[in-house]
Amino acid sequence: MMIMIRAIIRPEKSDAVLAALMDAGFPAVTKYSVAGRGKQRGIKIGEVTYDEIPKTMLMSVVNAADKDFVIETIMKTARTSGKGAFGDGKIFVSEVRDVYTISSGVKEPASQS
Repeated sequence: MMIMIRAIIRPEKSDAVLAALMDAGFPAVTKYSVAGRGKQRGIKIGEVTYDEIPKTMLMSVVNAADKDFVIETIMKTARTSGKGAFGDGKIFVSEVRDVYTISSGVKEPASQS
């Protein structure tokens, strides 16, 4: 089975996370610039509230057997300190049912025996 991992992280951590994934043997990642807010509902500075905070989303599809290792690699690298802090991000995991290669039109197996 293939697993899609989407990690929303601080933009300043994206290069380190991409490098850690590359070093760990997982070079295939799609990177998006996104904006949003978490439970803290943004940041208030003086009288101004910033409720759309810049983040980076990294998306990767890996074998289910590699899921925990990839998640741990992202979490270790994306944390701002040993314990982490508000705004460090979230990781979302979902199963991949089908995979198609656009150039060839071939449906690839999304599961491994």
